[in-house]
Amino acid sequence: MESTAAAFRLLGDPTRLRLLRVLAHDRFNGSELTAILGLAQSGVSRHLGLLKERGLIAEEREGAFLYYHLAEAEPGGPQAALRPLLDAAFAAPSRDRLVRQDEARLQEVLRVRKECFDAHGDARQLVPGRSWAAWARALGHLLPAVTLADIGCGEGYLAVEAAAWALHVVGIDRSDDVLERAKSLAERRRVTNIEWKKGDLTRLPLRDGAVEVALLSQALHHASDPERAVAEAVRVLKPQGRLLVLDLKSHRETWVKARFGDRQLGFSPLTLEHLLRGAGLSGVKVTTGARRAGDPFIVLIASGART
Repeated sequence: MESTAAAFRLLGDPTRLRLLRVLAHDRFNGSELTAILGLAQSGVSRHLGLLKERGLIAEEREGAFLYYHLAEAEPGGPQAALRPLLDAAFAAPSRDRLVRQDEARLQEVLRVRKECFDAHGDARQLVPGRSWAAWARALGHLLPAVTLADIGCGEGYLAVEAAAWALHVVGIDRSDDVLERAKSLAERRRVTNIEWKKGDLTRLPLRDGAVEVALLSQALHHASDPERAVAEAVRVLKPQGRLLVLDLKSHRETWVKARFGDRQLGFSPLTLEHLLRGAGLSGVKVTTGARRAGDPFIVLIASGART
């Protein structure tokens, strides 16, 4: 009885319940759990230690990673009494804001795993060195050397990747701190063909017809006026230049506005098509870039050419 009572007291902490809810989906390593819960590594480690001590979770090492999962319920142990209660609670839909955020980030972690070709119980599917990042870089070998603007470049990861095949890249963001981190990344990677500029989506610091490719990757939903942002991206394109947009499909996750500063809850495929056509682009295409069952965030890819 004392052991069961101690387990109930342990579960009086909402963070530990969130951890168990996440681990009910799959096994995760410490870094993944930190990303899903949005907590410091030290805090997550402390909660994991307490849950492991009470036999509610177990760990297993695979390569350089330590993975955590729900422990098997032993007859007479605290799990035997608690597991049915937890299973019922976790199976029920939750309107809790933190739980909804956890579930969205959990799906993102699972998506990244799949795009990195992680094995899911079948070792035959694991091929060392195979990843979507490697495929993307390989495709860069087939592309012409163009001038490119990464609009809303953030910390510069995509700009640095594009610099491997582009002639010249301009990374544009409105945040000084973010641009400094982007510059540091380029310096660490020894990339020298990127120019960093401060600017807003609707007032780009580039002359008309400055680049051959304009990229808006996960930036358009931060624009207060998406129509004007697309028109500005088209303005800086040379004739026959192309605009490429990667952004979220329409969703209902309103919490992203407060957490990430999103102005738009994604776009429908038809809305994206109208935005590009309205800016004067031809050959407009809109396709699904990435989606996963249960994930509220679906990526759309849209493109068009300036006539």
